Amino acid sequence: MSYFDVEKASLSHNKKNVHLIYFCVILLLGTGLVTLYSASYSFASRFFTGGYYFIIRQLVFAAVGIVFFIILSNVNLDIIRKFSLPLVIVAFVLCAFTFVPGIGIERYGASRWIEIGSFTYQPSELVKVALPLYLAHLLDKKRDNLDNFYSGILPPVIATSFFFGIIYLQNNFSTAVFIVVNAMIIFFLAGMRFRYFFAAIGVIIPVSALLIFTKEHRVRRLVSFLRPEWDPLGAGFQVNASRDAIISSGFLGKGIGEGTRKISSIPEIHSDFIFSSFVEETGFLGIILFFVLFTCFAILGYRAAWTSDTVFKKLLAAGLTTMIVSQALLNVAVVSGALPATGIPLPFFSAGGSSLLTTLACAGLITNVAGKNRRELNG
Repeated sequence: MSYFDVEKASLSHNKKNVHLIYFCVILLLGTGLVTLYSASYSFASRFFTGGYYFIIRQLVFAAVGIVFFIILSNVNLDIIRKFSLPLVIVAFVLCAFTFVPGIGIERYGASRWIEIGSFTYQPSELVKVALPLYLAHLLDKKRDNLDNFYSGILPPVIATSFFFGIIYLQNNFSTAVFIVVNAMIIFFLAGMRFRYFFAAIGVIIPVSALLIFTKEHRVRRLVSFLRPEWDPLGAGFQVNASRDAIISSGFLGKGIGEGTRKISSIPEIHSDFIFSSFVEETGFLGIILFFVLFTCFAILGYRAAWTSDTVFKKLLAAGLTTMIVSQALLNVAVVSGALPATGIPLPFFSAGGSSLLTTLACAGLITNVAGKNRRELNG
């Protein structure tokens, strides 16, 4: 086969992969929007300007996110890589702005948002794309020096630690830990020695345990998880109600728009607990559809990473795929009562423009990597 035949076959193969990711993202986004409309209509009718309040906002962010998705799917990755350091600095500065009076706003005892005019944004969501991009760049740059702790390992660890610290100070412990765990996965894929992982785990576990017991609401969530009967009308109410909605769904569910638990049983069901509304209305078949869609997304994302022709692309695609898929699995585990309650949203589904924009941006970068790979055909 000539060079031009290989090039043509490579382009055709890449185009197919890109189209598959496009299709998967469209299905996830469409399913998420329908679920949000059904889950939020009653709540929005009672407490906001109308039943369409959340879905209209989500559609606006979806439109902007699709633009980001298309742009990031096609921009030269070398250009994006050059902006990895400025982007991670911007993300850190925006996280710091959450503590600035007049810009940062507090909700539910947490300072996680910034507000400029009528625009509200959660900077920790930007970290979910900025940090993996920067780590992929840095670890690729230092790939031949990962045996040296001070010059190879310490710089990316310091960057990750800074984000853990500032997000933790926002009273967003679950997101801080989530970001660290995903960063460790990128470290592992980059080839970091196991002794460093054992050392990190030896530090992370006792520090995390200590930080959990510094806040009463974290302790209450943990105790409620271990003993659901302890506070069924308090700390355990949301998870217990969510689990009841899932159990009541049956095989086919109650039908789209026919769920009843979303009306008053489950607080904030349009946000972090939207999976329970989805399952109540679609049943066991809906659960199968959900996992099929995310499994397909995971396969396509990791396949893009596996066939990448550079370390940077490999780490970027794998890191961002892990970020989205692990977030979905974590959310489902919390909603079904398999893990203590956290504030992790469900990608493509939960109400919130910050999360949706980040998810579509990550998907765009994964698509970009998939469209540029040649390793599989060229060996």
